[in-house]
Amino acid sequence: MHVALREALANVLAHADYTDRASVLVVKRPDMFGFRNPGLMRIPVDVAMHGGEADCRNRTVHKMFRLVGVGEQAGTGIPKIFMGWQSQHWNPPKFYDAPVPYNQTLLELRMIDLFPADVMAELKARFGGKLDELNYEGRVALAIAASEGTVNHARLCTVSVSHPVEISRTLQHLTSAGMLQSTGGRGAVYKLPWQEMPTPDDVFGSTFRSSLSSTSTPETISNLGSSSSDLDLSSSDKAHRSIEGYWISTQLPLPVIDDLSHLSEDMVRQLEKIAELPRTKKKVSHSKLEEVLLEIRDGHYLTLQCISKLVNRRPEALRNEYLTPMVRDRTLSLAFPTTPMHERQAYCSTRSLNNLAD
Repeated sequence: MHVALREALANVLAHADYTDRASVLVVKRPDMFGFRNPGLMRIPVDVAMHGGEADCRNRTVHKMFRLVGVGEQAGTGIPKIFMGWQSQHWNPPKFYDAPVPYNQTLLELRMIDLFPADVMAELKARFGGKLDELNYEGRVALAIAASEGTVNHARLCTVSVSHPVEISRTLQHLTSAGMLQSTGGRGAVYKLPWQEMPTPDDVFGSTFRSSLSSTSTPETISNLGSSSSDLDLSSSDKAHRSIEGYWISTQLPLPVIDDLSHLSEDMVRQLEKIAELPRTKKKVSHSKLEEVLLEIRDGHYLTLQCISKLVNRRPEALRNEYLTPMVRDRTLSLAFPTTPMHERQAYCSTRSLNNLAD
């Protein structure tokens, strides 16, 4: 931690643009250290995080620090800062530049645990000394799986500055050591051995076969579920339905809307009102459609078929261009993380799950 703070102070002074309007600022709070220097980054932030690219704005200042034993070789300071914070299991530093209200580069080092103490305590109890022998990525992979249900390569990359190849090796090691279980091949999802993750068959039963294909048009989608012949409700199905038409399962934290024809008229009208703009217009901005997709999933899961019908978009395009990126950004959550491409996959807003946890 001390190395990280030393590097952060040397970095903010050596990279400041002293001709700009802003001043150098260092803030110390009980829960955070903050560093600001005038001037934008001269190399991309992600490149600086991984190190190896040196473009120091004030080389003489940097050399002065080196001569008194402060400051690392040019291009290695930011990775040192990240490594220092990782060693304490704190949230990764937030490193970014901003042109408003003036050009500035900011570094926030927050002293908040990345994962709750009870999560780490459970992992310690189950794995004992094996947990301490893991590298940083290994411990974080287990903690993410414990706190979020699953972990994958893309999620681990968001909290690590290691090369993607090293992250792949870490996941392979955890799997071979029996500390994680892999579900799937390419794009695998990993879970802890004792975790029970529901599948669509567990929740809905194994008799359903969707008539929705990747080539379905919005018109054919709108006809799905419009008659009893499309989906014959068994007595088991009816027993799982609420009065409003939600599919209720004790294996999921939220109810599921899997067929709009079973919903109450009031609920359908509410959803259609939220989705009115994309349902009636072909051209809608990407950000606006994302906003609608979040709102129609607030408080419940929605299957791809239902989403497709509500916003009048082809299911495959929706999944590829919107849903998958939003899951990756953690604004949406999957009902069935171990089978992300299943035809009955359902999505909800992550804030809905967070509200439940609170």
